Amino acid sequence: MGSIKDFLRNNIRQYAMLIALVFIMIFFQITTEGVLLVPMNVTNLVLQNAYVFILAIGMTLCILTGGNIDLSVGSVVAFVGALCGTFIVTMKMSVGLGIAFALIIGLAIGLWQGFWIAYVRLPAFIVTLAGMLTFRGLTTFMLKGLTIGPFPEVFQQISSGFVPDFLGNEESLYNVTAIAAGAVIAALYVLSQLRQRLRRKRNDYECSPAPIFAAQLALIVGVIALATFWLASYRGVPIVFIIIGALIVAYSFLTSSTVPGRYLYAMGGNEKAAQLSGINTNKVLFLAYVNMGVLSAIAGIAVASRLNAASPLAGQNFELDAIAACFIGGASATGGIGTIGGAIIGALVMGVLNNGMSLLGIGSDIQQFVKGMVLLAAVAFDVLSKRKAR
Repeated sequence: MGSIKDFLRNNIRQYAMLIALVFIMIFFQITTEGVLLVPMNVTNLVLQNAYVFILAIGMTLCILTGGNIDLSVGSVVAFVGALCGTFIVTMKMSVGLGIAFALIIGLAIGLWQGFWIAYVRLPAFIVTLAGMLTFRGLTTFMLKGLTIGPFPEVFQQISSGFVPDFLGNEESLYNVTAIAAGAVIAALYVLSQLRQRLRRKRNDYECSPAPIFAAQLALIVGVIALATFWLASYRGVPIVFIIIGALIVAYSFLTSSTVPGRYLYAMGGNEKAAQLSGINTNKVLFLAYVNMGVLSAIAGIAVASRLNAASPLAGQNFELDAIAACFIGGASATGGIGTIGGAIIGALVMGVLNNGMSLLGIGSDIQQFVKGMVLLAAVAFDVLSKRKAR
């Protein structure tokens, strides 16, 4: 029991928001009389917050480098949406080619901002603030203040389409393909965790106590099973859900199991020490912002697809949602601490709060107040826990 208590005490930041998310969901499930977790509403919640998940993944990498943030992501989302509208709708370019050009321009934006931040060493706040103003202005110029649409159906399917039920038929009560996919994901998760635990024990690394490890597996598998049931009960697996899932897996592996991922944490923990260890911190910082540009472009494509239009007003305050998701999910304001999973939990907290309060008819003014207090509490918890550890 002592080892379990010590483990929980040392990892309280990792689990605090997960526990908070569970209680928030229970609260809104009761107050909305069961509407929150209706399969259709759960699917809509994922679709509505897809951009937050995508942007929060990239923002986590920026924050890990030393508490840096990117204020331009909302404007880049709008700019990329305007590019897609211009290429695909106005110029009649093919959907694939239009998306490819949009991603390349997102990469170029990341290269541009990353250069000033990493090699010229201008403050990230200033560079991305300039980017926020620049790309918002370019968006308005390109669209001339108007909205371009609609997009072809193929483009719309990115954010509103669902994977066909290849394994079921019209008489099936549930989407069999979604159930099969959920079972495979749960099995792969359990096998990967067992393999990782055995590897850590073989190398004499610290491992969580067996009861905690078993409880973690049971909890995650239960969440996967519940999510699978929700998706299978409605229309199956959304296409954008697959995109988000692939990004989560790829970036979780990057940050936890690769050398570049270790460099991010090392730089955020102590940049001078990282430099003395032979880490090219300029390159690490540069690549974090290049990556942010690409993910902002992906989010811009997803938003334009969901809106079925390129709008000059798209992406407003998206940067605040992404930053809040990262800090609520446990990222440290000083860098070096944070996980992709934590950012996703933070995004879910924001999404559930928005959705739950909307279902209760609470106005946007109160919603903004509540989200602001949640963000303040999360950062205060980080600062106070560090102070107590000293």
